[in-house]
Amino acid sequence: MTERRWRLVELARLGGIGEQQVRNYLTAGLLPPAGRAGNNYRVLTDQHADALRTARALAAGHGWTRARAVLSAVHRGDIPAALSTIDDSHAELAHERAAIAAATRAFTEAANEPVATVRPRAHIGHVAAGIGVRTPVLRLWERRGLLRPHRDPTTGYRVYDAAEQRTAALIAVLRAGRFAFPIIDAVIATMRASGSLTGARAELSRRDEQVHRLSRERLRASAALHDYLASYYPADRPPS
Repeated sequence: MTERRWRLVELARLGGIGEQQVRNYLTAGLLPPAGRAGNNYRVLTDQHADALRTARALAAGHGWTRARAVLSAVHRGDIPAALSTIDDSHAELAHERAAIAAATRAFTEAANEPVATVRPRAHIGHVAAGIGVRTPVLRLWERRGLLRPHRDPTTGYRVYDAAEQRTAALIAVLRAGRFAFPIIDAVIATMRASGSLTGARAELSRRDEQVHRLSRERLRASAALHDYLASYYPADRPPS
């Protein structure tokens, strides 16, 4: 079957983009190199159309940066580099999914602990004694950015309001549960952003749903790449 020749305007219409953008895709390696006809017009084929479809699918699932990295590697003949980029993208999402699961477990464990008794204001010694740690531990957590005590303007002593005392108690629970600091960092940051433990758990749940949807998008994108490679770069022959 004779391969179809595409005009630049037809490829632009296929991708829902402008003709200059098609030229940019050619320059960036998102599309395979185009030869020139006797009239000096670009020779654009079904492979260019399929590459454009694949690029759009990859961008939807993996982002444009990775789409460019993957297809430019494919079109210069470096299939292993393209597959490595895809593997990294899936691994990144798997890492985030694991982190969300760990943070959710941490919040569940913290929610099952008795509510700590807090005062309107407390100094570092009282807070440390209340949660069963030494004062240097609270200073360490402060240096990590987990705690934000105020300073008494007269004495310079650290003063923990009720919210910071509850945060210190939560960190103590998580450390007792052997959660690593990167997870605790994420938990406390999420809690501060949402304003409450309940809000933080809801935010984690929303992000988990987003990750699930993104995982499906990346799966579709990777399937599109597989089909493109199978059509033009089969494993049993090197790229031309």
